[in-house]
Amino acid sequence: MAMIIDCHCHVGKGDGLTGPWDTRASLEAYLARAQEAGIQRTVLFSLFHSDYAVANRQVAQLVTSHPEYFYGFACVHPLRDRGRAYSLMKTAVERYGFCGLKVHHHDGRITREICEAAAALALPVLYDVMGEISVVELLATEYPEVPFIIPHLGSFADDWQVQVACIDHLARHPNVYTDTSGVRRFDLLEQAVRRAGPGKILFGSDGPWLHPGLELKKVLALGLPPDEEYLVLGGNFLRLVGGEGVFGHNSLSSG
Repeated sequence: MAMIIDCHCHVGKGDGLTGPWDTRASLEAYLARAQEAGIQRTVLFSLFHSDYAVANRQVAQLVTSHPEYFYGFACVHPLRDRGRAYSLMKTAVERYGFCGLKVHHHDGRITREICEAAAALALPVLYDVMGEISVVELLATEYPEVPFIIPHLGSFADDWQVQVACIDHLARHPNVYTDTSGVRRFDLLEQAVRRAGPGKILFGSDGPWLHPGLELKKVLALGLPPDEEYLVLGGNFLRLVGGEGVFGHNSLSSG
């Protein structure tokens, strides 16, 4: 049976207090829903925060207390963390055991400093471009050694033109991937698999706010052959982070 890994889930407390996305992301309901859906492991990263060194430590408390269930991705702010991106990421990898990086265009456009740090630390980068899909061409060609995961097919706002353009990048660039979180146009998910192949798609939920079981149903509804479904549900993620083995699934513990 395929190992099911949710590659996109937020956790922790933010300090912006402008909305759920920078206030609080609790795992209590998410974990019950994930267990019921058969999701075995989850990638955790911070919600928006004014100091990602603090936020990454919050995430690390969960990841290190339940390493059999969680992977950690470090968050970095392109502007506020300028000059310390590498050290912040290196700490997350060496001290917390994190295996990837999350950057959001809402904080600022991704920088060379961040990309070069990711390359030096051999980390995949999940970069939410918020519809600015043209940057993917530059990232893919400037840093061919870095795997870039573009969530939501490039647009959480359902911009079909951006999502179709994202599929073009998936098909053309070997280091560009996407996740399924929040993608409502099922025909575009089908097109992404058909044009780019199942090796370029990762299952993600954008939890805890989106229901992981509902997001998983979209992937299962694609009706992929078992070997291709395995890639989307977890195999692609494990390959990108250098993971090996299959972990048992017991009851998840909330934190």
